[in-house]
Amino acid sequence: MTDTKSQLLHLVFGGELEDIDGVTFKDLDQLDIVGIYPNYAAAHAAWKSKAQQTVDNAHMRYFVVHLHRLLDPESGSNAR
Repeated sequence: MTDTKSQLLHLVFGGELEDIDGVTFKDLDQLDIVGIYPNYAAAHAAWKSKAQQTVDNAHMRYFVVHLHRLLDPESGSNAR
């Protein structure tokens, strides 16, 4: 089994928001799960690519979630 501390997993996902000032999605069934990445750099590259593809839709937003922080909340929260 791989040591989870050596894997800094990140999830990239997005969707259309109800309001550009919030984070409530218009339709949860339409969320775009881009993928899970082994480090922040790979996740950031995927996020940037998807964000650029949807730049014409002001309501579309993509996010990077630090899964490693959820899996091991006692580890340093500033790790990337």
